[in-house]
Amino acid sequence: MDIWEMLAVFAAGISAGTINTIVGSGTLITFPVLLATGLPPVTATVSNGLGLIPGSVSGAIGYRKELEGQGRRVLKLSVGALIGGLTGATLLLALPSTAFETIVPILVALALVLVILQPRISKAVQRRREHSGTPTRSDGGPLLFVGLMLASVYGGYFTAAQGIIYLSLMGMLLDDTMQRLNAVKNVLAAVVNSVAALFFLFVADFDWTAVVLIAVGSALGGQIGARIGRRLSPVVLRVLIVAVGTAAIVQLVLR
Repeated sequence: MDIWEMLAVFAAGISAGTINTIVGSGTLITFPVLLATGLPPVTATVSNGLGLIPGSVSGAIGYRKELEGQGRRVLKLSVGALIGGLTGATLLLALPSTAFETIVPILVALALVLVILQPRISKAVQRRREHSGTPTRSDGGPLLFVGLMLASVYGGYFTAAQGIIYLSLMGMLLDDTMQRLNAVKNVLAAVVNSVAALFFLFVADFDWTAVVLIAVGSALGGQIGARIGRRLSPVVLRVLIVAVGTAAIVQLVLR
């Protein structure tokens, strides 16, 4: 990389760390930049995954206040994220690079629909629980665990828009605020990125320059994203998720 390419990767890392903490889909910024520097797709994916770990951790720390009282929930869901992330990382090396290209835009579109309808769905679920006398589970039950684990398989494979899928699932199955769910999303993303990266360290090629630049940039971006994201109202946050997700679908379809 020349100096301008390095600056572009660093700036992309800051942007990705910021948007990942607030919503998700930061990979849609860093991945094209890495490809533009000449890295092969799989090497770019692996380098990106390694570099985004500090950003995920930084974002989770920035949301530590919203994580209070969610220890058991986070621990249980993190187990599913770990299993899914490792599975996705394995699939990245075993499957053709185009394997998920068809289904990914469909998954993201479905997640956006769920985000838009989340208030109505949550109220309907709550009414049904009250009518049946079924108590609300703070961890979302088996359905959320399996759903997040499958989303983490995709996250370990590519990561783009994984946060949007997490938020749509949790918003539908958990009775909590968007900000607290966003805090959980950041922890789960950190788990997936970390387990996938540890796997890649031993079995895949990566570019250390790209990793370091994205790591430093995303760590800074994680703190910026936490400062901005924690001040957004649920409505604004939901609108931002839909806007970013729509842009993600367009880029994924045209790529």
